[in-house]
Amino acid sequence: MKTLSCRKHLILFIAVLTFGLGFSQSRKGVWLTDVASTALDSKASIQEAVSRCKAIGLEHIYVVVWNRGYTIYPSEVMEEQFGIKVAPRFSKFDVLRALIDEAHKEGLQVHAWFEFGFSSSYQEEDGGHILRKKPEWKAIDVDGNLVSKNGFQWMNAFDPEVQDFLLSLIVEVVKKYDIDGVQGDDRLPANPSTSGYDTYTVSEYKKEHNNQLPPKDYRDSSWVDWRAKRLNLFAEKIYKTVKDINSDVQVTMAPSIFPWSKEEYLQDWPTWVQNGWVDQIIPQVYRYNRKAYRSTLEANLEFMPKDKKNLFVPGVLLKVGDYSPSKRFLKRMIKTNRDMGLQGEVFFFYEGLKDHDAFFKSVYPKL
Repeated sequence: MKTLSCRKHLILFIAVLTFGLGFSQSRKGVWLTDVASTALDSKASIQEAVSRCKAIGLEHIYVVVWNRGYTIYPSEVMEEQFGIKVAPRFSKFDVLRALIDEAHKEGLQVHAWFEFGFSSSYQEEDGGHILRKKPEWKAIDVDGNLVSKNGFQWMNAFDPEVQDFLLSLIVEVVKKYDIDGVQGDDRLPANPSTSGYDTYTVSEYKKEHNNQLPPKDYRDSSWVDWRAKRLNLFAEKIYKTVKDINSDVQVTMAPSIFPWSKEEYLQDWPTWVQNGWVDQIIPQVYRYNRKAYRSTLEANLEFMPKDKKNLFVPGVLLKVGDYSPSKRFLKRMIKTNRDMGLQGEVFFFYEGLKDHDAFFKSVYPKL
């Protein structure tokens, strides 16, 4: 027992030396979705969700505002572009405003989570209503087909018009609501690495490569780098645009883990951190056993600049489909975070809090 105790204190000591005192910054939050959840369906359920978060010590709510080609808030941008002001399910009242008002009353912060990013639809072969109206916005693979990956269909993230559309939604939320932050996900800024073979992107590549076509191998490292740099510029644009409107609004990103994020979705998020284009990075450290969780967390922390490790907050998988971690594994993930100097995490997703009600009410506040 004494050996274990010494080892624990050694880990904590190393964590302090490595990360510095700034790394103890707390960021405890949860993602609130409109899928497999009715938390946003009424003012009463919104109040219940906020109360639950407040009671267990969560400080930040990341609420989906852009999903499957629709906004959950009444959007003038969407009405002008597509004639659909808000997702039909949320037409009875302004869900985003109701959540912000309720959360702010309890001292919680609300972040507008643009979950679908450059994805236009889920499990719709033609890309949904957006790409039916604007087929020129399609992301195209090497065979000339619409890019579809893991059930998601994609817009062309390299097209300036598509970028302007996504940015206009972000600007709209920042200007219209008393929001505390905006957040991109593993789909913003992102495109599957199979994309980039559309006419516009190919022409841009040829301009910079003596009129040569891009490699047919979408995994070619130089081709991956070239496209990732294009998305890096959009990450910078998002950050600067938001800050120009309101410097107090936080810009956070919740990408996939690195380097998988770059290889598969062209997300070079260490560059975003290095260049100061995010206020917080929340990688999705979604793993199913403690060993894998710890090794993945350690590996991703290595990509953080030493003076910015305090910006790192792990995303913890709490529920997806029928899966939910055991109480023991959940506790071990949180303990691993603390042992490594991390004083917060963001849980995916809200409904999982209910599955572990006793843990979050009694155990979590002490960790």
